[in-house]
Amino acid sequence: MSSSTPPAQEGSSASESDGLAVDAGLKPAGPTPSQSRFQVDLVTEAAGAAADKSPSSDASTIPTGDKATAASDGSDPGAGGEEAKGRFRVVNFADPSSAGCSPDAAPAEGLQNGDTVMSETSLHSSTGGQLHCHYDTHTHTYYLRTFGHNTIDAVPNIDFYRQTAAPLGEKLIRPTLSELHDELDKEPFEDGFANGDELTPAEEAAAKEAADSKGVVKFGWIKGVLVRCMLNIWGVMLFIRMSWIVGQAGIALACVIVLMATVVTTITGLSTSAIATNGFVRGGGAYYLISRSLGPEFGGSIGLIFAFANAVAVAMYVVGFAETVVELLAGVDAIMTDQVNDIRIIGTITVILLLGISVAGMEWEAKAQIFLLIVLITAIVNYFIGSFIPVKSKESFGFFGYDGSIMWENMGPDFRDQTFFSVFSIFFPAATGILAGANISGDLADPQLAIPRGTLLAILITGIVYLGVAISTGSCIVRDATGNMNDTLSSQFVTNCTDAACKFGYDFSSCKSDGTKCLYGLQNDFQVMSIVSGFSPIITAGIFSATLSSALASLVSAPKVFQALCKDNIYPGLGMFAKGYGKNNEPLRGYILTFCIALGFILIAELNVIAPIISNFFLASYALINFSVFHASLANSPGWRPSFKYYNMWVSLAGAVLCCVVMFVINWMAALLTNVIVMGLYIYVSYKKPDVNWGSSTQALTYHQALTHTLHLSGVEDHVKNFRPQCLVMTGYPNSRPALLNLVHTFTKNVGLMICGHVRTGFRRPNFKDLATDQARYQRWLLKNESKAFYTPVFAEDMRQGTQYLLQAAGLGRLRPNTLVLGFKNDWRDGDMMNVETYIHMIHDAFDFQYGTVILRLKEGLDVSHIQGQDELLSSQEKPSGMKDVVVSIDMSKDSDGDSSKPSSKATSLQNSPAIHKDEDDDGKAPTQPLLKKDKMSPTVPLNVSDQRLLEASQQFQKKQGKGTVDVWWLFDDGGLTLLIPYLLTNKKRWQDCKIRVFIGGKINRIDHDRRVMATLLSKFRIDFSDITVLGDINTKPKKETTSAFEEMIEPYRLKEDDMEQEAAERLKNSEPWRITDNELELYRAKTNRQIRLNELLKEHSGTANLIVMSMPLARKGTVSSALYMAWLEVLSKDLPPILLVRGNHQSVLTFYS
Repeated sequence: MSSSTPPAQEGSSASESDGLAVDAGLKPAGPTPSQSRFQVDLVTEAAGAAADKSPSSDASTIPTGDKATAASDGSDPGAGGEEAKGRFRVVNFADPSSAGCSPDAAPAEGLQNGDTVMSETSLHSSTGGQLHCHYDTHTHTYYLRTFGHNTIDAVPNIDFYRQTAAPLGEKLIRPTLSELHDELDKEPFEDGFANGDELTPAEEAAAKEAADSKGVVKFGWIKGVLVRCMLNIWGVMLFIRMSWIVGQAGIALACVIVLMATVVTTITGLSTSAIATNGFVRGGGAYYLISRSLGPEFGGSIGLIFAFANAVAVAMYVVGFAETVVELLAGVDAIMTDQVNDIRIIGTITVILLLGISVAGMEWEAKAQIFLLIVLITAIVNYFIGSFIPVKSKESFGFFGYDGSIMWENMGPDFRDQTFFSVFSIFFPAATGILAGANISGDLADPQLAIPRGTLLAILITGIVYLGVAISTGSCIVRDATGNMNDTLSSQFVTNCTDAACKFGYDFSSCKSDGTKCLYGLQNDFQVMSIVSGFSPIITAGIFSATLSSALASLVSAPKVFQALCKDNIYPGLGMFAKGYGKNNEPLRGYILTFCIALGFILIAELNVIAPIISNFFLASYALINFSVFHASLANSPGWRPSFKYYNMWVSLAGAVLCCVVMFVINWMAALLTNVIVMGLYIYVSYKKPDVNWGSSTQALTYHQALTHTLHLSGVEDHVKNFRPQCLVMTGYPNSRPALLNLVHTFTKNVGLMICGHVRTGFRRPNFKDLATDQARYQRWLLKNESKAFYTPVFAEDMRQGTQYLLQAAGLGRLRPNTLVLGFKNDWRDGDMMNVETYIHMIHDAFDFQYGTVILRLKEGLDVSHIQGQDELLSSQEKPSGMKDVVVSIDMSKDSDGDSSKPSSKATSLQNSPAIHKDEDDDGKAPTQPLLKKDKMSPTVPLNVSDQRLLEASQQFQKKQGKGTVDVWWLFDDGGLTLLIPYLLTNKKRWQDCKIRVFIGGKINRIDHDRRVMATLLSKFRIDFSDITVLGDINTKPKKETTSAFEEMIEPYRLKEDDMEQEAAERLKNSEPWRITDNELELYRAKTNRQIRLNELLKEHSGTANLIVMSMPLARKGTVSSALYMAWLEVLSKDLPPILLVRGNHQSVLTFYS
């Protein structure tokens, strides 16, 4: 402990678990020498506690629990209240006059562990190091002392890794990188959650409930898992079917059947243990394990059928119980109505009683289970004791005590109307029930310990007992017996008798030979274990216990799993069943629903049809749990690190395959039905795309495969047959130029790569965290709008530099852009001509990087971002919890469509929330107006005519194009890109009614020949066209009025060097390099005239086309000025339908070779 630590602090440190107390105070005026090093610059983020305005107020009034906030004298209690949500950081510098670390004051209780408010549950967390407060008398500031250094850098602490409102303690926020790294005068960024830390609202609510509840009943591994699993696995099969299975299959094959079932359940148990120990497990059992591993699609489909299977299983077990009771009643002639109705009456009464026990709470249910287990174990012990006590009166029923000859006779199979697999299918449901403990995972004190230990031990114990019963019954009971004491062996038949019973003086051949069925023995009497047992009523009690305990476990499992499913909101409309009641968050509504389903099937009383389907539903769950482990291991995700190590991915895969095989062995029809239901639900959930992110292995494997394939692709040389237009589209914010986005998306969707490039320029220091936030936000926007594109923003000093960054660095391996797509700069004559210089140089840079270049021009313009409300940046659904409001900057002045985001442009930009809005509009932006929070009922501002047209034009590529034409003016061979883009467009549904018309240049005297040559080329390329037009009059002089209009247009941009001194002309040209020299104008007179003439021809031939795709004129770099090149593009594309100016990189993108 530091020697400078005041004694009061030393004394408090021990009592506060070496915590650090810092009270809020006033920041000293002016910089101090120590501020440049270890100053604790605590962030004003939580200034909402109006009651705690005074820094010397009683510290105990500052809340230490849920999202506590504290305010100091200098803070505004109204500001930042909302932003404080989810944060525990305390504000401002400590004041020596306040309570805390001052030599004469005791520390404030509320502010613990650095600058962090901790809850009581996390005060005593091991922090791995001591934090102390150090008071500097010279500067009146406080430091946090960690390892003897003054710093707010935090030591490792479990509370930093919790999810929000986690049930085991409060989440603390470690100091952000910005708070530790940024300059002291800079406002630190708001930090959100780390990837995948945020919870869905449902999960947060559940966690909050768990955190708030007091006196919650939690079970250990014995009461919670072992007891439940044993009761569920030891079903009624143990007493009334096991002996029959031995009679049919023999001891050897009966043991094989038990071992086969145990292998399947053991592998599933190992897989369940692996998943359950790979992180904190909440309620939901099998559903929770599968959904968090494989994602909501599989989890949602299995969760629903698993809950339903458990609900129907209640009916199955209750009917088994009722049948036994009715048999007893029939034995004493006490039938109420008839057998079927008696089963219904007793079943209904039973399920109502079970519901009462369940609703009374988990504690009562657990007590009932333990009582039933004692009864069941007593019954098993009773049987084994009875098997060692031979009784003369029982011999006629086939029980002779343990004997080698009986064992040998029963060793082999004796199938009667059965096969090995049919017997196996009858036994296997007895082995299910291994998830009974996992299904109440939310009620376990430590699921990660309880589920592996309890489940695997239950499988072991029950497996041994099943094997013991199989060997025992086969060793002391013969297959057939008459029950008649008089069927003793006469002396003359001793030599002819070969059965094991002959040894004991009995001959049971009479019922086998004369065609009548023997009534007793392993093959015939289901109740043979009652005969063998020491006291037969205990076996009946055991049957009651087995059925009722399984019914009770299923009655509890179904609502718990269903509640977890409903909380995740995967199926809309089921949310009402998510609500829990009482301290244990009991799903009462789920209990009622389960009761209704069970009652319905009890009243049907025909469960022979439904039983195989239930078994298949359970097996489908087991198969997916096994597959989850294989899938997670295959994905090789760093997050897959279960503390349970005794699993193997290939064994789990074998387990999944085994489960599927067993499904078809039991009942192939039911297996098919199960698969159809699972796939149907899977498709439904996939289509609905629930807004959840659980970090599933599906995501991990997708990443793994994408990485592998990308690397594999990088080792393959490009081939012309596989060329795809991979476009870098300079959209700015993706929603600011919808026409550009939609058109390019149409021909790249499912064909090539599309990257929405955005260059952000400005005079302020770049805020890189905002850039990352925008990237995530707009990527979500693209996905929400079903645009298969990537959004890539960069900061740069100007547009050209930013475009160069993107041209060089965008993409990955072979997934790199090869075509730059720009919007035409409609307003190039209105603004600074240096912007035109930048724009033209972007085109030159693209050619330098060997990119093809495409420019889209709509006469109405492209950029709609200045139109308020044209599009919400982010819908409320895609706004994650804790994210700030989106505010859109609006500038009503017209601006460049090509400029992706100049500081003065009207391009929408995300600003900070108004609550902490500082002087961020000092770069010429208009006042910000929020688009998100506008009332949908409020009247919108009427648009002027030009904006109305712009808005309509921007949406034209979203609609299906009617019968029309795409006119391709393929004047220069650029490798075929000018032809490939329209072909890809017309292949899409939206454009399929449009025909391609091709226009080429030619000589008047060779028009037919040129047409035939082009037709041959197009047919070899296998590109359909409706017409080819050869233009023989391209080189005709344009009309005088269009020429004079062009001259008038370029007049302001001419250098006119002939009218000034050479030195002055050179000086002007250097300062304004875009100016057109007289020499240049004369040199390119013919090319200028061609552009003017082409515009006339375009208006004549293609004035009604849906889209024009035309070869872009090239300008030699360093020879043609920016203004002249811009004027060519302007005059060529003026007053036309939508036009794409295309120029490939002059490498072939089409081939006619196979």
